[in-house]
Amino acid sequence: MRSCDRLKAERLRLSLSQEELAKLGRVSRRAQASYESGERSPRGEYLESIALGGVDVGYVLTGQHSAEPSVSAQRVADGAPVAATYGPGPGLAEVKLYDVEGAAGAGRSLEGERVEGVIHFPEAELAALGVSAERVAGVKVRGDSMESTLADGDWVLVDLGSRDIRQEGVFLLTVSGERRIKRVQRLAGGALFLISDNEHYQPEMITPQQMGEVEILGRCEVRIGRIS
Repeated sequence: MRSCDRLKAERLRLSLSQEELAKLGRVSRRAQASYESGERSPRGEYLESIALGGVDVGYVLTGQHSAEPSVSAQRVADGAPVAATYGPGPGLAEVKLYDVEGAAGAGRSLEGERVEGVIHFPEAELAALGVSAERVAGVKVRGDSMESTLADGDWVLVDLGSRDIRQEGVFLLTVSGERRIKRVQRLAGGALFLISDNEHYQPEMITPQQMGEVEILGRCEVRIGRIS
């Protein structure tokens, strides 16, 4: 079987149309059709994107199925490992991945934003974290301000149901409409400190008068790595 045939087989296995897989790969439907016909060969950026959607890229390229696409995931708070996989399965909750951190957005809702891929977590694992499967989203980290907690290009699982900053931690928030990922510390008098874990960045104080420009979107619970 040719690699183009294996690509089509993976698309059918995931019950995706050509248009849906093209969106995951950030290409046109015409390009997707040309990949499946063997007329053109896909580029690395395309393969990386569809891997996030659950496509077994190793099988597409070599004909050898991956034993199980693995994901490196750890709790943000203490680095404890968390089970996760790119492929769907029984007892697994699907979490959408959005590349939106640092972009202007319309508040806490991510609906309408482009989905870059999906990842799956055991529902029992999310429950143990105190996270509702219906109220989570994966967000891509941009920049190095949160090194070494979160690196540029990481994905982080955000609990959109946890917005209480009295429980200090790392949060996804908006400041004047711009999404950011920062460690948030509440100060006396109602002010906030937005802290970058990279020591080369200075903390930013949000005064009580500026609090109207801040919206807490959710607590960052799990750092998600890449397929290994």
